[in-house]
Amino acid sequence: MKTSRHTRTADKTPTIRRPRTAQRFPRISRGLRWIVRRRTALLSSALRGAAYATGAGIVGLGFLLLQQQL
Repeated sequence: MKTSRHTRTADKTPTIRRPRTAQRFPRISRGLRWIVRRRTALLSSALRGAAYATGAGIVGLGFLLLQQQL
């Protein structure tokens, strides 16, 4: 007795497959690819952090100079 095409595919148990990028690239390469994809966001965050640090340093230096003057 022949089985239909639909029955044969229904009998197969589904297999869980990993994404191709996880199979092809080692861990370091995947990390680099993640950084390249999010480069703009990372640079924006780094620039914002540098601006906050510079501002805080200037304010701290100003208060230090003001304290020494008094």
